[in-house]
Amino acid sequence: MLSVTTTSRQGTSSVKKLRELKLRSGLPFMINVKELSTDQCYLEYPDGSIKLVSIGQSSSAVNVIRELSSIDSEKLRHRFHLQPIAI
Repeated sequence: MLSVTTTSRQGTSSVKKLRELKLRSGLPFMINVKELSTDQCYLEYPDGSIKLVSIGQSSSAVNVIRELSSIDSEKLRHRFHLQPIAI
């Protein structure tokens, strides 16, 4: 039986692999943060930029609230132990 810690590490590793795959494919990666409202998240783009967005009723309706500065983007990546992806 796997421990909770082992399962958590495997999940984190899988999400990081998915992030790299999406960014290398030219697609944005969604970063969910507990402190945001349920209709908000961050989208990280292959060029390294991160935007705070809100998702409308239809998931195709994405509204940009603001683009994070490079310093704020680095702080967010650091918070979640994410390395920049060189594309």
